[in-house]
Amino acid sequence: MGSAYLDANGKQAFGKPAKGVGKNKGLRKAATVQALASLIWIPQAAFLAAAVGRIADGGGFNDVLWLAVYIALLGFAKSCLEAAGGRMAFRAARAELTARRELAAAALARRSPIDSTRPSSGEAASILGEQAEMIVPYLSRFQPARFKASAVPLAILACVFPISWIAALILLFAMPLIPVFMALIGWRAQTASEKQLAATGGLNGFLLDRLRGMTTIRSLGAVDATATRLRADADELKTRTMAVLKIAFLSSAVLELFAALGVALVAVYIGFSLLGEIRFGAWAGGLDLTSGLFVLLLAPAFFEPMRELSAVWHDRAAGEAAIKAIDGLSAQGLQLPVGGDTASESAAGAIRLQNVGFRYDKDGKATIEAFNLSIRPGEHVALLGASGSGKSTLLALIAGHAACETGSVTIDDEPANPALQARIAWVGQKPHIFAGTIAGNISLGRPGVSPQAVAEALDLAKLGGFASLHARRPLGDGGLGVSGGEALRLAIARAACNPDAQIVLADEPTAHLDADTASDITESLIALAKGRTLVVATHDPRLASRMDRTIRLDPETAREAAE
Repeated sequence: MGSAYLDANGKQAFGKPAKGVGKNKGLRKAATVQALASLIWIPQAAFLAAAVGRIADGGGFNDVLWLAVYIALLGFAKSCLEAAGGRMAFRAARAELTARRELAAAALARRSPIDSTRPSSGEAASILGEQAEMIVPYLSRFQPARFKASAVPLAILACVFPISWIAALILLFAMPLIPVFMALIGWRAQTASEKQLAATGGLNGFLLDRLRGMTTIRSLGAVDATATRLRADADELKTRTMAVLKIAFLSSAVLELFAALGVALVAVYIGFSLLGEIRFGAWAGGLDLTSGLFVLLLAPAFFEPMRELSAVWHDRAAGEAAIKAIDGLSAQGLQLPVGGDTASESAAGAIRLQNVGFRYDKDGKATIEAFNLSIRPGEHVALLGASGSGKSTLLALIAGHAACETGSVTIDDEPANPALQARIAWVGQKPHIFAGTIAGNISLGRPGVSPQAVAEALDLAKLGGFASLHARRPLGDGGLGVSGGEALRLAIARAACNPDAQIVLADEPTAHLDADTASDITESLIALAKGRTLVVATHDPRLASRMDRTIRLDPETAREAAE
């Protein structure tokens, strides 16, 4: 099953990402504009050398006035092109980052909620929100700098060679040494950046997980152990960050060394040539002040693009590591099945599982093997069995949270898939409670859910007293201050607000509840499922006895990896 991506129109598509991702035309245009801005220094240097030569020959103000005007105009054009190129590169980089984020987010959305290999929410948020931002300087600064480092020195070399072949040879021999040593350092930098980003994502995931479980950590007296682990992870992240910085400084030092040597050798040659000590290396009778100064002015500009490349070399290592991390979110795991068109209005909620087989790990033991079940429209069925018997997995297959390995799961003769989820109401063991009002937690922002529908759902779920108690204060994020029974009632009320739901799937709705609360939840659930198909996964025989039919599961009939 392929991962999900967005096509050129912004719609969800499936398969591999487009080959054009990463080959942004906007970046190429920006790099070209910035390279042209750097090349403007060549005529500027020619005019400047000519002006100095005229002054040295006794020329006056009028002799260099127009040369000064040309230099100023070229400088203004250079500044405009640099600003335009930088703006174009930044916009193109942001567009590329947005596209990659959309691809990764779409792929994560396609990952099944029962996939044990999917990244933690803290790690995914760190990659998409924090680490992905490193892609922008990599694309907007390093990519144009790399193009300039390959184009500008060659253009300058073409201007120097007709004047002095020995100066061109000095530059030519100094240039290859820089990228060779920087490449050697760059390999280490990329490895160090990947380790640093992995440590950042792991630390964020660990911190978020521990914050969510702070109450449990305190009750078990594990606060000190958690703090010790967090401190150790933070020290490891600090060490890896310093390793990246050391390599970045090393790459800059290598470039500055060879650039300084190249410019110094050219300056020595030109100086001795002008003094008459060196009479070879120029094509026509040695160098004069104008030609020598022109070559000398171009020598630092020859190394300037590589100096810029060195300054952003660490952006390459961090950016490529970030791209690898964000593309890793699109890696295939346990995928949701691809949905088709929505069902017709005449659908009634019939469910059929035929010879279904499923396993969480391709190389692992089968969780469900050759399972068959037919449920009539409006029938209430209990899947009764102990933990590990496959109850929750069967519900996930019916809901379209995963595709079966063998056999088929159909709803009203259509393959189960996410497109049918509007017709399915889910009541899970631990419903998530959002920070906000009770009405907002029930309507979930769905259009067409009126206040009257919310009130009727509250009555069905027997939440009138709870609603009155929380009328003036919002619920806490994650259900802070809400009991397990109240959270389940909220989930039932949410389902009741879906008029299109023809199937109700409930996963252990009475687990970990006292007898009275479990009885109330059972009554509310049966009221919700009136006229609808109800499938309940439970190990509670009292709840199973209230259903029309009970399907007993055991590990020999269907095996479940983790409920």
